Amino acid sequence: MIKVDRKDDENVESLIRRFKKKVLQNGVVPEARRRRFYERPKSKKQLREEAKRRSKIRDQKEHLKKIGKMEQKFKRR
Repeated sequence: MIKVDRKDDENVESLIRRFKKKVLQNGVVPEARRRRFYERPKSKKQLREEAKRRSKIRDQKEHLKKIGKMEQKFKRR
């Protein structure tokens, strides 16, 4: 449970800002999003098949980039 006490002469906006910061630091929001909908556990076979599919798609994209059929996206920093 996250608790934020109001300091002397602290306005509501700064109190809310501190509360939001603590919530984000504790990982409450990602956990709530993960728990929002129930997902049945996947079998090992399903996990392996999904991994194979992702690997195959990744390999196909790399091949298309090498032969010049697909544009390379540059990462911004």
